Amino acid sequence: MIDAHAHFEFYKKDAPRVIKDCRKELRAVVDSITEYRKAHVWKSWELLKPYLGFVVPTLGYHPNEARRGNWEKVKKVEDFIREHSGEIVAIGEIGLDYHYAENEAQRENQRAIFRHFLEMALELDLPVVIHAREAEKEAYELVQKAGVRAYFHSYAGSVELAKEIVENGHVIGINTGIVFIPEVKAVAEAIDVDALLVETDSPYMSPFKGQRNTPCNVKVAVEWIARLQGLDFEEVERETEKNAIEFFNLGVRI
Repeated sequence: MIDAHAHFEFYKKDAPRVIKDCRKELRAVVDSITEYRKAHVWKSWELLKPYLGFVVPTLGYHPNEARRGNWEKVKKVEDFIREHSGEIVAIGEIGLDYHYAENEAQRENQRAIFRHFLEMALELDLPVVIHAREAEKEAYELVQKAGVRAYFHSYAGSVELAKEIVENGHVIGINTGIVFIPEVKAVAEAIDVDALLVETDSPYMSPFKGQRNTPCNVKVAVEWIARLQGLDFEEVERETEKNAIEFFNLGVRI
């Protein structure tokens, strides 16, 4: 199995142990190293650098940081991404999050910085990892306008939009929140497995109440998709692995 979206850096000092445990069960984990408040991309990179290979990095700028409109910080992150562009598999996570944007000025900051990194992804010929919350349609439209291929991670938007997204060549992430989020269940049931990736968004979205999530729990998402679509676990595991390998161009044999 491959966890297509996690954050080992948020385990801080516990990260080496969690990574060691995950190596026993998973083929790879795509870690979305994203600038967010005190979680600076350069610090996260140094923490995870010894594990690159099993840990597959992306680099981005979280919309909840983008709402602050700090272009000096954007430039610093942009420079870091350019420095490491040959070592990452995507730009992200980037996007729009209108749940936490308090006013239109903050939303416009998000839009401007999102467009900036979409243009950068196009320039660097990299796909993007999209975080879209209460702004799925607008994020999708900006992706389409930019002309980049996208992974809509932890998607919880409408089934109708999900169908349009995959019809236009993008992929959708089903996370372990499938256990308790009705919108995720609906999409997991409606979208063919050949357009789905599985993820945990660890340490968030735990399928087990009161426990911290880990990438090893990605099997829960596989189990639920299999159950909802009437497929074998092994088939969903195989297809979602293939989808992750192809989307991120991973150096892992299918």
